[in-house]
Amino acid sequence: MAKTPLLLIPGLLCSPRLFAPQVAALAELAEIVVPDWRRAPLSIWDSWESAARWIVDQMPPGKFTLAGLSLGGMLAVEIMQIAADRVTKLALLDTGMRSQNEAERAVRRARIRLAEEGHFELVLGLQLSRFIPAYRLPDKKLVDEVMTMCGEIGVDIYKRQEELAAVRADRRPDLPKIKCPTIVVCGRDDAATPLFLSEEMAKAIPAAALVVVEQCGHLISMEKPEETNLILSTWLKR
Repeated sequence: MAKTPLLLIPGLLCSPRLFAPQVAALAELAEIVVPDWRRAPLSIWDSWESAARWIVDQMPPGKFTLAGLSLGGMLAVEIMQIAADRVTKLALLDTGMRSQNEAERAVRRARIRLAEEGHFELVLGLQLSRFIPAYRLPDKKLVDEVMTMCGEIGVDIYKRQEELAAVRADRRPDLPKIKCPTIVVCGRDDAATPLFLSEEMAKAIPAAALVVVEQCGHLISMEKPEETNLILSTWLKR
């Protein structure tokens, strides 16, 4: 039986390392594509549409299942604006669809300035506090893996991602238009995209299911790989 094409979109500061456990565990079920931001021209970050189109171009022709985490989830919903007819199932992981207010944009601009001024390590430390709950910080293996992943992305891509995230549109009005089977997944202790954002998405998308991962923060695929694998495999088989 032919495997399902599955597109897994990483988030801000995330390389394909984000989904390494899922690529290994779901290989029997799906032909998996994980876009690598390092292989893309920086110009894809000129607009949400250009980033979405570059991502879709990584897929073979025809229909596919689609999942994205954080910024990747936002990009997944952008893909639904231009290629919804190709998407058979959707999974939105630790993400949100609201636009940014001025205070949120100011925080992003401050992080960009720090990166530009040579303080990228400080930026990574600030992001780590949003990505991983404080109670998981003693887990050196997890922290090292996350920091390695973020370092792989580098300053230039990071800055462009932050700039784009700051000007994102409010996609909540578009959520009721999503007709394919959808799951919305969030770590209970996600500090970057808190649970209430997932709850409002699940309510807005027709027949969407909300899945909450306990004792987990923003990077569910790395923090709770076995649970994430089970969630995604069940979704793929459904």
